[in-house]
Amino acid sequence: MPYQRIEHHGARSGVTGSCHQLHIDADTSLLIDCGLFQGAEAQRQSQADPHTIDFDIRSVRALVATHVHIDHVGRIPWLLAAGFKGPIICSQPSARLLPLVLEDAFKLGISRESDNVKRYLARVEQQIIALPYRQWFTLVDTAENRIKIRLQRAGHILGSAYVEIDCNGERIVFSGDLGASHTPLLPAPEPPERADVLVLESTYGDRNHDDRETRKYRLKGAIDRALRNQGSVLIPAFSIGRTQELLYELDEILEGQLPVILDSPLASRFTAAYRELKPFWDEEAHDRLRQGHKPLAFDTLITVDSHEEHIKMVRHLSATGRPAIVIAGSGMCNAGRIVNYLKTMLGDERHDVLFVGYQAEGTPGRDIQTYGPRKGYVELEGERYDIRANIDTIGGYSAHADQQGLVSFVKGMRHKPREIRLVHGDKGAKQALKEALVVADMSNTEFKI
Repeated sequence: MPYQRIEHHGARSGVTGSCHQLHIDADTSLLIDCGLFQGAEAQRQSQADPHTIDFDIRSVRALVATHVHIDHVGRIPWLLAAGFKGPIICSQPSARLLPLVLEDAFKLGISRESDNVKRYLARVEQQIIALPYRQWFTLVDTAENRIKIRLQRAGHILGSAYVEIDCNGERIVFSGDLGASHTPLLPAPEPPERADVLVLESTYGDRNHDDRETRKYRLKGAIDRALRNQGSVLIPAFSIGRTQELLYELDEILEGQLPVILDSPLASRFTAAYRELKPFWDEEAHDRLRQGHKPLAFDTLITVDSHEEHIKMVRHLSATGRPAIVIAGSGMCNAGRIVNYLKTMLGDERHDVLFVGYQAEGTPGRDIQTYGPRKGYVELEGERYDIRANIDTIGGYSAHADQQGLVSFVKGMRHKPREIRLVHGDKGAKQALKEALVVADMSNTEFKI
């Protein structure tokens, strides 16, 4: 039988909380991602706790994790607490990275007690099924249903995948988050041959990114300005994906000129895992390795681990004005070590804050991005801070495909979808992407936004 319906439990009207339930019959469904709501989207959730699993999971046979960003997997601790005991299906690199993400989410949201953490991680690892890319996996094979799953490289972060589901001969594709064609370290995503129904992200459905050379030029410009001003460049970055891409390109741009300070224990652990997962890097990265480069472990990379070392580094850079590149979480400035740097250095015009990723509505990052160029202010942990530092945004470092990339992904299919559901995007981004797809000869496709 064909599938019954798709239900969206997140990322329907925004860009966080990705969670989609594919209902096949009354007793069988699949969950694609189970992510945290963030920023204003968390505040808009009707229940008191935005982590709550407020939908029926009794029919869920498996969870498929497209990648390990927190807005796609962060509610897994609460899903397990709600009684989910099925497999967690993901790519082989994601199987290595997912426990790191979920350990952090568990400690932040549930318990830091070591025995609880160990039991929880043991359970997660027992439920993970790691799939090789491009290989079909039969999940259900009964008289009523035959359901197969295949993961394909999505080029968003290491391990990211889009999901092809063959449901009794009907092909449903969930894009997850698709990467830009020029993302460092990762091969570009290739579209599937066919999709009857496509659930497509639309984060940047209303714009196109700078190309790779332009963004490297702008990154170098920010660094040169900091050198002239005797200040530092603060880069709020997500622990996984963006941080490793930046390190890769900073190694090439800086050539040892400046220290790069990685001040995020979680990002450091992910960077170490990325180094272990070299077989999944793209050919360009392997060429750099063969030439003797160390893209994620270069000599001027300084890792800050303890909280004491972090506080010393903040004070040192603030007092001396020593030029440096600081990469610290969180990516939207709503928590983490970047907050201490911002509190201390936002009011000093010698410094730069450089955004290289999406800033969701309601986050301090969005406020700094919006009001910083006007020399306004931002509230951090309940206190007001004037913004005098230079504020830059480089869109080309987004790990998401832009409008052109999303349209190309759909156009590249030999058999086009009869239905496209646009998710993971603001209203304007979805509408703009729909219009671009219609122009690109999708006029016979039914759109749901």
